[in-house]
Amino acid sequence: MDTLQHEGDELEWKESARWVKFEEKVEEGGERWSKPHVSTLTLHSLFELRTCLQTGSILLDLEGYSLPQIVDEIVDRQIADGLVAPDLKEKISFVLLRKHRHQTKKPIHRSLADIGKSSNPASNPAQSRSMNDISDTPSTDQLKNKFMKKIPRDAEASNVLIGEVDFLDKPFVSFVRLAQATTLGGLTEVPVPTRFLFILLGPHGKTKSYNEIGRAIATLMVDDLFSDVAYKARDRDDLIAGVDEFLDEVIVLPPGEWDPKIRIEPPKKVPSAEMRKSVMNLSELGQMNGSASGAAGGEDEEIPAPHELGEELKFTGRFAGGLWLDIKRKIPWYCSDIYDGFHIQSISAVLFIYLGCITNAITFGGLLGDATDNYQGVMESFLGTALAGTVFCVFGGQPLIILSSTGPILIFEKLLYEFSKSNNIDYMELRLWIGLHSCLQCFLLVITDASYIIKYMTRFTEEGFSSLISFIFISDAIKKMVGALKYYPINRSFKPDYIIGYRCDCIPPDQASVNVSAPLADDNLTLLFNLTDMGWGQMSKKDCVKYGGTLVGNACKYVPDLALMSFILFFGTYSMTVSLKKFKFSRYFPTKVRALVSDFAIIISILIFCGLDSLLALETPKLHVPTELKPTRSDRGWLVMPFGKNPWWWYLASSVPALLVTILIFMDQQISAVIVNRKENKLKKGCGYHLDLFWVGVLMAVCSFMGLPWYVAATVISIAHIDSLKMESESSAPGEQPQFLGVREQRLTGILVFVLTGLSVFLAPILQYIPMPVLYGVFLYMGVASLSGIQFWERIKLYLMPAKHQPDFSFLRHVPLRRVHLFTLVQILCLAVLWILKSTFLAIIFPVMILGLMVVRKLLDLMFSQHDLAWLDDILPDKDKKKKEDDKKKKKKAAEPESDEEPNSSAPPQVQIPMEAIEPQTEPVLDTVNPPTQNQTSD
Repeated sequence: MDTLQHEGDELEWKESARWVKFEEKVEEGGERWSKPHVSTLTLHSLFELRTCLQTGSILLDLEGYSLPQIVDEIVDRQIADGLVAPDLKEKISFVLLRKHRHQTKKPIHRSLADIGKSSNPASNPAQSRSMNDISDTPSTDQLKNKFMKKIPRDAEASNVLIGEVDFLDKPFVSFVRLAQATTLGGLTEVPVPTRFLFILLGPHGKTKSYNEIGRAIATLMVDDLFSDVAYKARDRDDLIAGVDEFLDEVIVLPPGEWDPKIRIEPPKKVPSAEMRKSVMNLSELGQMNGSASGAAGGEDEEIPAPHELGEELKFTGRFAGGLWLDIKRKIPWYCSDIYDGFHIQSISAVLFIYLGCITNAITFGGLLGDATDNYQGVMESFLGTALAGTVFCVFGGQPLIILSSTGPILIFEKLLYEFSKSNNIDYMELRLWIGLHSCLQCFLLVITDASYIIKYMTRFTEEGFSSLISFIFISDAIKKMVGALKYYPINRSFKPDYIIGYRCDCIPPDQASVNVSAPLADDNLTLLFNLTDMGWGQMSKKDCVKYGGTLVGNACKYVPDLALMSFILFFGTYSMTVSLKKFKFSRYFPTKVRALVSDFAIIISILIFCGLDSLLALETPKLHVPTELKPTRSDRGWLVMPFGKNPWWWYLASSVPALLVTILIFMDQQISAVIVNRKENKLKKGCGYHLDLFWVGVLMAVCSFMGLPWYVAATVISIAHIDSLKMESESSAPGEQPQFLGVREQRLTGILVFVLTGLSVFLAPILQYIPMPVLYGVFLYMGVASLSGIQFWERIKLYLMPAKHQPDFSFLRHVPLRRVHLFTLVQILCLAVLWILKSTFLAIIFPVMILGLMVVRKLLDLMFSQHDLAWLDDILPDKDKKKKEDDKKKKKKAAEPESDEEPNSSAPPQVQIPMEAIEPQTEPVLDTVNPPTQNQTSD
């Protein structure tokens, strides 16, 4: 919006405000733009605008290609309509063709140089004067303006010109829509083609009124619905009807309860245009004024739909029908799954998940080695992770899933080894047959479409499972750090006053232990004399141990500050990662810099605290990676023979424990897949539950033959993988929150993660500099981050909040608080039972208890109404849904004659625009109109 300014004896148009989605004003000092804010209009200005459109000239689909031509057409129309005297044409044209001055950003070096200089607009280099207003070529300042990045592609401009002149005795108003968007030189701040013009010139004395009318029309032009009307309007009445529709939705703030000088921050979410276009929703918005939900909460007023997971889990009734559909669904996306991974965001995702995977592989491998007497150890864990993960990411149905070993598998391996050892059964051969039977059972589940039962797994089960895994990550990270105190204890008995009592002496070895009866070589003779003559009391600890001495004293095992330093690295890594992740929403640095820092938050944190550890040079526990590609036990190879060591009947009996493994694999895999594929992640390439389970079964057999651990989807690491690949809109209007677009769906990051895991054996010299407390901090972050967005966790926090301070969650509007707390309590009890089972030898039946959660959810139908469950959870799919829908249709059809007899006289009157009535006519002049309703800007 440009306003007419008097600079001495000259007139010029000065930019005073602009709209892309929200309003930005030129601050009074003229040095910068204001923060984007919601336009607050007076109701009087909207009525005055309506009057202006009723009395002024309306030119629709005007053929104009330059500003002078357009101005002549406007003035001629005003004269033809008798609104302006012919002798005022030259004066009006002279005013409208004055130069335009736009607000532009000043470079840093010029800003510093101009400190203290006069802010006279005539001499201020920060404000560029466009002298070529009648030129069709954009100026240099326009082409260099960085604001262009904030404007959506294919956007068109609406220019509003407001001014006071001394030769008019009544307002000069004109609304113009060009037949084709045209670049009008320096009329706009950026080289955006102009489609609309609104001109208001009037006599002196009503500056504020004119400005408010200009702000009103500019605000309407960036409104989705009115913009659509403006593009399709055929005459004046259609435009006025559009204003009336806007007035029908306007919310009035009482003047005594709000200060209009306060600028309203742009909201995070606004009602969609589709919802507003619905007549029913318009009625609901009118009734909700003053309610707790507000206008933006209209979308939450509908009861959530029943629980549906899409066509991927529909029962086909054909042999391997679901598997075949998964393959057909994924093949068209396979090429894009590769080249979509070529993005800088993928680098941070690869490094983040890689560090999480190798830490998990080392931890799990160490525990597995202790449980199986090193039949499976760290080396097997690394190789198995690399092999299984790479194959799954290349061929799997959902490559965003990360495979890993889990706690229940570890417990099963431990019990199986103890059973084999006590019964003199070969552990590796028995394990091979269990893996083969489990593989066949997985194939049976695939070809029978058994995965369809997952659709009965609602949010209740998903949140219970994912919360349990998250708490396991958090507790394990803390346990590892607390366990460090045992190896590096804090010396609580240290007393500075008695420091002289702390000693560590090196006692030389007994010379009699040296075998002098044997003939001494020259080197041994020299060593004997050196051991006799050296000063043992002046040796270092390493030399004392090296030459066979003994360390004696209460200060020998003292290592300064390792426990404290480990906790600093642990909490420092976690805290810095959380802070840098939130840096994207801070006010510092440009948007791209903030986004880059946020994407690489974990890597930056790890590098900083690894550098701090190296700088202090303390002997903190470091990451130890195997350096040779060989089995942990020297008496086993990389291939397990299926026959020869166990009785033949064990080959058949192993199918019984294999069934338990299959249930465990099935539940872990499919629940994790449901969590990854949830609709909140906006995945577009589809998923493949049956295809995923097929490859997990294949990998079970392969890993069993090679004596490697079994792998299944890891919930927390998979969620972390999803979070590291989330995409947001880059080009957003000033003040508009970046919109979540979805996840960068591709296979490249997963493949690189597991290839690097396999190459870690050769990267050991570099990885050994990473302190384990830093990786435990990453584990803690992964566990905490996976809790975000879980409704169960949000409801737990409600227990600690007074009702008046509770967030405005949609379920709190529709379900009584006591019922919400009761539902949460049931989930807490279920989680506690799972935690107790996980912590005992009964953890082997953990997958069965996950099925138990589904039973508990079914029983909740007896405690809660379907209305409450619709908001707190998901409504279970109804087997008789089709039958009930048919019955409902019959009842509705039978009731229609009765309802037709009763006229609906109670409906409130509404101002509505039939969109069909303002569809553009089929004249050739209108064929060029292509309304980009979402990309309208006002200047």
